Amino acid sequence: MLRTFLNAFRVADIRKKLAFTAAMLLLYRVGAYIPAPGINIEAVEDIAENFQGSNVLGFLNLFSGGSLQRFAIFALGIMPYITASIMLQLLTVVVPALDKLRKEGEVGQQKITQYTRYLTVGLAFGQSIGYVFLFRTFSSGGAEVVDAFTFGTVFVIVMTLTAGCVLLMWLGELITQRGIGNGISLMIFASIVAGLPDGVVSWWNNPDQVFKVIMPFMALAIIAAVVFMQEGQRRIPVQYAKRVVGRRMAGGGSTYLPLRVNMAGVIPVIFAASLMAFPPTVGELIQSPWAQDVATFFNPSGWAYLAGEAFFIIIFTYFYTAVTFNPVEQADNLKKYGGFIPGVRPGRPTAEYLDRILARLTFPGALYLAAVAALPTILLNQTSANFYFGGTSILIVVGVALDTMKQLEAQLMMRNYEGFLK
Repeated sequence: MLRTFLNAFRVADIRKKLAFTAAMLLLYRVGAYIPAPGINIEAVEDIAENFQGSNVLGFLNLFSGGSLQRFAIFALGIMPYITASIMLQLLTVVVPALDKLRKEGEVGQQKITQYTRYLTVGLAFGQSIGYVFLFRTFSSGGAEVVDAFTFGTVFVIVMTLTAGCVLLMWLGELITQRGIGNGISLMIFASIVAGLPDGVVSWWNNPDQVFKVIMPFMALAIIAAVVFMQEGQRRIPVQYAKRVVGRRMAGGGSTYLPLRVNMAGVIPVIFAASLMAFPPTVGELIQSPWAQDVATFFNPSGWAYLAGEAFFIIIFTYFYTAVTFNPVEQADNLKKYGGFIPGVRPGRPTAEYLDRILARLTFPGALYLAAVAALPTILLNQTSANFYFGGTSILIVVGVALDTMKQLEAQLMMRNYEGFLK
């Protein structure tokens, strides 16, 4: 493992990509400590306890890397972009025009990405207004969080938070294009990892001695389960017929088509968490009794939230798997290049066979994602542990780390170096 990392740093191209990725993530973390203009910093520090624990504000603060409790320029985090991506992907299924764009290849995908950016700006603008009014309700010894609640001050704060979200969206796309890994996922990864020291302190200071003993073993078990399921796959044997090319016999041989148990990765977890955070966020922003009841009902540590999150994880797992893997297209490609699955006729029977196998694989993968996201939180509800140890956080951190490692391994393999998995 150490030699592989050293090999990665010896390659100038990979070294530049790693340095660029680290620089962008460092810039993201620096922005988490720069307060928005017109904010009373002392008052913000005094109300930090509202953003701790397992309430919805603590959940949103976790995914913003602590920016929300400081009312920093990156207080919105990258969640508006993720929400916009969810909405566009769902609309692609029901709106024929968007579905047509999706099938147009790279040009259509660029159009959908452009619509996602526009929607992100609108969501960030609306969420920024909500946060300004939410922070106005907090006070510390009579000191207001917003120094002067005027139209000019509110406008400046809202525009700053919106611009910060747009900047994060741009940084994430830059990381994806010029760095290593998926930029948006790495930003969420950095946000969660930044809060882990506080989680460790909370675990160490927990008065429950039994919990202090079993917590490390439970975390290791979750990590081992995530790695095992992420790497699990079913290999479908594929046979290629020999073809005559000129005067030579070409082709032939056998290989396999790998179908992963969890083909969707951590995307369903991120999508489900973003979607389930919407009702309690609205409840916190709207200061009325019914809205507060909604926020309490969908508390991230409550049964309603966990059940809804598990349901959406399963739905999004099937949905995202169907988007990323098309059995009909795979069957057509096999038929085009003279490949076939032994015992299965080419064409439509092959597509039906792959669809049936994929459905059987996706079901345990979806249950695994839902279980890892929900069960640790259920167990930790019996203690005063910090929310950073939730199953969703661990699942995202381990999943993003594995995906990034695979991309780095692919870069090494292209340059004839051994990868991480020998």
